[in-house]
Amino acid sequence: MDPFHHRRRHRRRTWCCSFAVPPSSPDNITASKPLPPRKPEPNSKPTFSLPTSPKSRIPARIDPRRILSPGRVSPIDSDPVAATSAPSPSPEPPLPRSPAPVAGDRDVRMSLRGKNGGCVVLEVNSGVLCANSEVFAGLIEDYKKGAASWSGSNKMCRIEVPEVENLGVFRETIELMFENDDCLTKRLLNIGVFRCIDVLEVSAGIMFTKGVLSCLQYLEAVPWTEEEEEKLRSLFTRFKFDEATTRDILGRLYLHDSADCSNQSNIARQLVWSIITCVDVNARNELKSLVKGLLCKSSVYEKNHLDLNKDDLYSVGHACLDSLLSLFEEASDTIPSENLTKKDKNKPLIERISRQVDNINWLLEIMLDGQIAEDFVNIWADQHQLVKMHDSASPMIRYELSRVSAILFIAMATRKLQCRLEARSGLLQAWFRPMLLDFGWLQRCRRGLDIKVLQEAMGQTLLTLPLNQQYMLFMEWFRHFSSHGTECPNLSKAFQIWWRRSFLRGSETHAIESR
Repeated sequence: MDPFHHRRRHRRRTWCCSFAVPPSSPDNITASKPLPPRKPEPNSKPTFSLPTSPKSRIPARIDPRRILSPGRVSPIDSDPVAATSAPSPSPEPPLPRSPAPVAGDRDVRMSLRGKNGGCVVLEVNSGVLCANSEVFAGLIEDYKKGAASWSGSNKMCRIEVPEVENLGVFRETIELMFENDDCLTKRLLNIGVFRCIDVLEVSAGIMFTKGVLSCLQYLEAVPWTEEEEEKLRSLFTRFKFDEATTRDILGRLYLHDSADCSNQSNIARQLVWSIITCVDVNARNELKSLVKGLLCKSSVYEKNHLDLNKDDLYSVGHACLDSLLSLFEEASDTIPSENLTKKDKNKPLIERISRQVDNINWLLEIMLDGQIAEDFVNIWADQHQLVKMHDSASPMIRYELSRVSAILFIAMATRKLQCRLEARSGLLQAWFRPMLLDFGWLQRCRRGLDIKVLQEAMGQTLLTLPLNQQYMLFMEWFRHFSSHGTECPNLSKAFQIWWRRSFLRGSETHAIESR
């Protein structure tokens, strides 16, 4: 006998699939148009479909909508390769697989009908189906019970699976039933994580226990992409698996230990402290951007446990202010040099002051995003000792303090920060004059600061005060601007608004008194 012919006969005993009748070779597994309804033949036996009624054999924990399509692909992600489109007359290429063991006669004809059209017919052995799937075992059992009352010589049990969303995945899952454990693992390794999740979904729907266990073991042992993780997370919300089997996978998706959950509340604080104390400039800037992105409200990540409360944030802020005050004391020679650590002496004073100001402004940005920065306005307005040291400090370092004030002025002018009149008045009374003195340095050392926006913000913030307070501050600006010119912020626009309001108010008052 021809060797090729012998090999083809051996493979045909395992698997068969066609449009309507078994082909001569298992490689001719195809997807075709839905078969037209056949007229009942005399003495023919009925076709069994997956049950759809509430009394079906599928447990109630599985959504009945999933029963009709155990191979349904997750709605989050679809597999463009496996998705069945309009039926094509050309045969579908066979899926790569190792030869399955011979498992007896093919006495079950399974018709898979795609949700969007197409049909795949499989002829398989009932013993393999019953041994691997509780759902199909129940259907075959019902067939055997009624077989005695049916006439005819056809012993083929017919099962129809309607509304299959992915014919290729369903067929591949059935094929896995004929694989031994080693070959099954290799098949999953070849198809990858994304398709393995689809196979897991089908296996869970038809209660293919060995397939479920193999998929879970494979998924636990390999890394996932974010897309695969979301697909798997969605599957776990729709199917319930054995806790012992899924413990390791769920451990990668969720926190179960209450102690771990409680410790998560301190993670954000630890991250912030690590950044504040970081010495390397490049690393600190990179980490600041990373952590701020995780903590901000617009973050794409869920922050159920990674959160920073107001007290923790202000505690770190106070520590930064204390360090800043110590640095200015060092600059004014009020701290003996022997009290400085070697680490402090190795860094220039300007660099250390700039680093603390960067830390304060970074914390302030997080506070503004969380809408908890109101109290910081009062805290900054009460820094009388820093204001006093500002007058005697070198312009090269004192302008760093005005960088903090600039962030607050811009936040109030752009309505990102709402605070009471007392807080606004205290801030301007304390830091408006230092801002006038430092404006020239702020222009030369902008460090991301938009000078035009700052000038507009200073004028808008000043206009939120009562007119009599505006008068004193605007007159101070007028005198300074006339002496220093471009080294002073240009508040002419705001000054004109104040002048118009004051003049209108005086006219109205005079008109009322004359009546």
